[in-house]
Amino acid sequence: MARVTVYDVAEKAGVSTATVSFAFRHPDKVKDDTKAKVLRVADGLGYVPSGNARSLAKGRTGTLGMYAFDMLLEKPQGSGLEEDRSDVSSMPASMSDDDEPDVLTYPLYVDEVLRGFELECWKSGKGMLMGAALARDDHKSVTDIAGRVDGLALMPSGYNNRLPLAMLAKTVPLVMVGVSDENLPAAYLQCDNTSGMRQIVDHLVDVHHVDEMAFVGGFDSDDVVARYVAFRKCLEERGLDSSDALLDDSFATSDEYMVGLCEAIESGRLPQALVCGTDQTAFGVIRLLEEAGVRVPDDVIVTGFDGILAGRLMEPQLTTVRQPMEDMGREAARMLLSRNGEPWEKAERRVLPVRLIVRGSCGCNQKI
Repeated sequence: MARVTVYDVAEKAGVSTATVSFAFRHPDKVKDDTKAKVLRVADGLGYVPSGNARSLAKGRTGTLGMYAFDMLLEKPQGSGLEEDRSDVSSMPASMSDDDEPDVLTYPLYVDEVLRGFELECWKSGKGMLMGAALARDDHKSVTDIAGRVDGLALMPSGYNNRLPLAMLAKTVPLVMVGVSDENLPAAYLQCDNTSGMRQIVDHLVDVHHVDEMAFVGGFDSDDVVARYVAFRKCLEERGLDSSDALLDDSFATSDEYMVGLCEAIESGRLPQALVCGTDQTAFGVIRLLEEAGVRVPDDVIVTGFDGILAGRLMEPQLTTVRQPMEDMGREAARMLLSRNGEPWEKAERRVLPVRLIVRGSCGCNQKI
């Protein structure tokens, strides 16, 4: 089947080719109704703008892409590093205090997945492109990348529904990492959130004899939602009360961040254990508890989920569930390579195993 071109879209939409190009690459310069019409026609025709016509003339680009959205952090949230550092940023690295990476911002979940993806591309002799949104409602960069690659892996984001993914899935194979809603003909790759949460709850009950625990984490990703659902189910299976299972579901970027936890601290109604949806959430929880004079794990146990490096370097070391993040990146690349540029006809799911790592934040002395 011949690849749909910008001329096909322009003809059917009744606009110029320049307008089609601007609708994708500079949407702010196109009237809303015109832009909507162009995108609707492009979706119907299965058009994706190409940034590499020479490679597309051969049918394949020899390159895979990964889109990471806004998960890359420049500074740790709530760490005290948010102040203006413009007077330092222009200095040579040897003169700056910022020349060493902060473990709260690197490596994170996305960094490890990206590393695995890059290694598999290298192993297979494929090029790699990486992109991120220029704005939360901007689709320019993702369509640009999709037009340059033989397959695209997308990291989880709350802004997926604002992107033309249905259109992209018709023209290029997509791997949705950490996404559970199988509403596209694409591959879906997740860790075993249910098993991980069961391992945490079993450890807290069987080893530490905890019978009162609560969940902390904003529901900004499918993984965190799945972990909370599994957490409640595990409590019920162990005969524990799940009516107050959710202590705080605020987002890190919200004005109400950790208000629920602060109220629990002030009122003296903290449970024996706080089970956090991610390691990053756990870092914020532990910092807040310490500032309030609450000791971890002596007064309250705290656990995370993901297994990023910072959890091993902090004090106390974080008890967590380790995702095989590098393997997830490798698997995403392998799944795309297996399609040889052909989109999936139907949804396909793969789930990778996880393992519990017990450390000091739950009261265990094991260091890994």
